[in-house]
Amino acid sequence: MEIFKYIFVIGRPAAGKSEFIDFMKKLSVKERSKLFHVGNFEEIDDFPWLCEACDADDKREKRGEKRLHTERTDEGLNLLSPTFRSDNQIRFNEAIQNRYGDRPQFFDDGTLLIEFARGKADGFKISLERMSSDILQDAAILYIDVSFDESFRRNDARFKAAQRDSILFHKVPDKDMYEYFIENDWKKITEQKEFGYLELSGMNVPFFTMLNEPESKEPSVLTERYGTALSKLWELKNI
Repeated sequence: MEIFKYIFVIGRPAAGKSEFIDFMKKLSVKERSKLFHVGNFEEIDDFPWLCEACDADDKREKRGEKRLHTERTDEGLNLLSPTFRSDNQIRFNEAIQNRYGDRPQFFDDGTLLIEFARGKADGFKISLERMSSDILQDAAILYIDVSFDESFRRNDARFKAAQRDSILFHKVPDKDMYEYFIENDWKKITEQKEFGYLELSGMNVPFFTMLNEPESKEPSVLTERYGTALSKLWELKNI
């Protein structure tokens, strides 16, 4: 099968990362691998580590101690540590090794999607460079691009309080959005190119910046967007 081994699916909150994954889940393996070079896929993101930090802070608070990393809001979990996300990036390496170290056969017909958002002090470059070279050498990067205003609008629009822990209906609190996600370093590190290579830990990793505005839920529109991006990534990966 002509499929990616690892794809980083990155961008601002609510840029369309979860929607991309949901779209892929609805396709047959045959269709997905032919059109998008994605096999029997699984995904991993860093939200569980935020939840762990919040649970630890809850316990501190109950003991009368100061919270270290998080606060709870009506909208969800808010971070207090400006570099919490990138500081925990190494946990991706550990989780991937724990999950696939003893079953490398997954990658015979499988693709792992690695999803995260970054902003301000939590740069994409520093986070990506903390990934294992074993992963980077077989990876491609899909950056799903929306403006901050669009990210903020979609983040607010998708929120359903009763399903705040779901992949499609959770919300990054407004405070977190303004403090961390107005700016990020993606366009700087890619020199505003639509596609090319990022030098990470001495390796050239292909990337594609996929504009995901205006928002669309039409399968034909999304098929074209995703298809164009992943076809180019596959080309870059195999030059």
